[in-house]
Amino acid sequence: MIGNISQPLLIIEDSDEDFAAFQRVMQQEIVLNPVFRCIDGDDALDFLYHTGAYLNTAKAPCPSIILLDLNLPGTDGREFLAQIKQDNNFKHIPVIVFTTSCNPKDIEICYRYCVASYILKPIDIKRLVKTIHTFLTYWLDIVILPDAVSN
Repeated sequence: MIGNISQPLLIIEDSDEDFAAFQRVMQQEIVLNPVFRCIDGDDALDFLYHTGAYLNTAKAPCPSIILLDLNLPGTDGREFLAQIKQDNNFKHIPVIVFTTSCNPKDIEICYRYCVASYILKPIDIKRLVKTIHTFLTYWLDIVILPDAVSN
């Protein structure tokens, strides 16, 4: 078992296949953290700001960590990142970018917004599973995360 039941993880990922891979590895590792998924930047902003489908704040706790894909429909990961890192309520939350983009401009932009890590999403399923396992072990078992704070 890894993680902390009081530290929610928000995964912003539009790919059902990639999210399913995360779920499989999380089940194997017995991740304790509550996990929430948003499929695009607009959904994630609604989650954080308790708007839209998340007007009931019980459905949307403030995450202790965010895993963010950059290439999302609608409000993409870059725009999402720009918005939350300018908000005092959310800029403290560690954001780990998990994307297929190896564009140097994306990497530079993300680190300018103080992402905690930028991870390239492997195409090979075995490497993808290994990368997810490493993410979970490092970020949920080794790193000490701030407690989630409701806004």
